Amino acid sequence: MIDTHFMSAIILALKTGLNRLDHSTEQTSQSSATLWVVATPIGNLGDLSPRAQAILAEVPVIAAEDTRVSQKLVPARSTAPHWFSLHEHNEATGINRLIQRLRDGDDVALVSDAGTPLISDPGYRLVCAAHDHGIRVSPVPGPSAAMAALSAAGLATDRFHFEGFLPAKSAARRTRLRALAQRSETLIFYAPARDLTAVLGDLTAEFGPQREAAIARELTKQFETIRRDTLADLKAFVESDGNQQRGETVVLSAGADRTSQAQTIEPMALAHELAQELPPARAARIIARLSGMDRREAFAQIERLRAS
Repeated sequence: MIDTHFMSAIILALKTGLNRLDHSTEQTSQSSATLWVVATPIGNLGDLSPRAQAILAEVPVIAAEDTRVSQKLVPARSTAPHWFSLHEHNEATGINRLIQRLRDGDDVALVSDAGTPLISDPGYRLVCAAHDHGIRVSPVPGPSAAMAALSAAGLATDRFHFEGFLPAKSAARRTRLRALAQRSETLIFYAPARDLTAVLGDLTAEFGPQREAAIARELTKQFETIRRDTLADLKAFVESDGNQQRGETVVLSAGADRTSQAQTIEPMALAHELAQELPPARAARIIARLSGMDRREAFAQIERLRAS
């Protein structure tokens, strides 16, 4: 339950902040309105930040992926917001109305069904259009399934690649995974849990059964699962438990181990490089030591390469 006194104080602070916009910002606004990009809970409603609550309690227009879902986050208001449905099927054609509301001076809050807008969710075209029209865009940070999963997966976090949803068909999915297989950073994927067995199977085929990985299913919800293991063992775990095939899942894979990826050097290419860089006798000794070739034969080979 939201503390009404606390909410009133936050709303007052928000109004004061909006009336004192810092005009030294790099965005040169032609309108006094702001497009707020508001992160919403990925499961547990308690993760909605006080600042997000305050904006949703006050902003005149809310653009939501599914208004029925987002209405649960908005506290009781004396004046109901104008709801605008913004999803992947109407974003390209529907943003003009929102831009006009912003140009008329009405703040707009952009929310998705869960998590941070634009991260595998609609909103990119609206944010781009707002910048094109000189309208202030400001994030209200909060939950993100990718970052939540990464923080709890027990895999390297210093460098990561967010891939989002993989292709739905296995052949296309494996082609994409093959292109990612040698990347050294942690890889993050989104997957409906109903496809989790198939996705883990394709990951196992392309990355190898012993690649360390993790699944983070139904994050922050009652039946949350976070498990780290090899890809092969994760696949077996999901196959053995039908509950793991329900809901939404983040799949994470460790990056490729560069220490085990020593490239095979073609002997003649090595000999050619040594012949160019070292005196013939020294180059011949190295070639003989590495290849088992007779030193005189190696010397003759080096001489031929230097003459060519």
